[in-house]
Amino acid sequence: MRMKKQSTCGLLITLEGIEGSGKSTQVRFLAEMLTHAGYRVLQTREPGGTTTAEAIRHILLTAVSSEPVTPQTEALLILAARCQHVTHVIVPALRRGTVVLCDRFSDSTFAYQGFARGLDLEWLRAANEVATGGLKPDLTLILDLPVSVGLARRRADRGQQNRLDHETERFHRKVRRGFLALAAKEPDRMRIVNANRPAQELQDELSKIVVGWIARPRRRS
Repeated sequence: MRMKKQSTCGLLITLEGIEGSGKSTQVRFLAEMLTHAGYRVLQTREPGGTTTAEAIRHILLTAVSSEPVTPQTEALLILAARCQHVTHVIVPALRRGTVVLCDRFSDSTFAYQGFARGLDLEWLRAANEVATGGLKPDLTLILDLPVSVGLARRRADRGQQNRLDHETERFHRKVRRGFLALAAKEPDRMRIVNANRPAQELQDELSKIVVGWIARPRRRS
């Protein structure tokens, strides 16, 4: 595959989806594909990406105590981790002309803490604006599949389970509906991709979308 190398203006591509949708696997695939094509690529994830943000991730995803984590606390911790991540990793990489591939970003906050937890979306958007300095993804790929399939995948791998995997199926259905609702409002940035199919078919579609997007004129200032 031949592609023109990027300019000094980087791109932020995020992968989103419910638990078990295969985001991490597809981030690695896209990173290999773009690196082979001559692009400077950074793989990262949320919550996480820096030492401080990874420590926050541990608190968020591990039952560190019997003390319940409120939805507001959960959201604020995620936003604190994102601020560190954006400031110290993502923005510097974009300034170097890097294609940043991020496993989850702001849309996960809106889907999980907004649609599923019930926090006010406008409040979340305003707080996220502060945490990111207004940074938005150039392209967001939503890996969509039935909740029952995603949870079965996660629960089959006991070593990878986290606190969110033990939420009710109803909670995860709300998350999925949240992602689909967000995509319906921003169809130019957000693409829904069927993740419930053979890996090669999924990777072929992701490659096509990403290559086409990178070929577009740069818009980030």
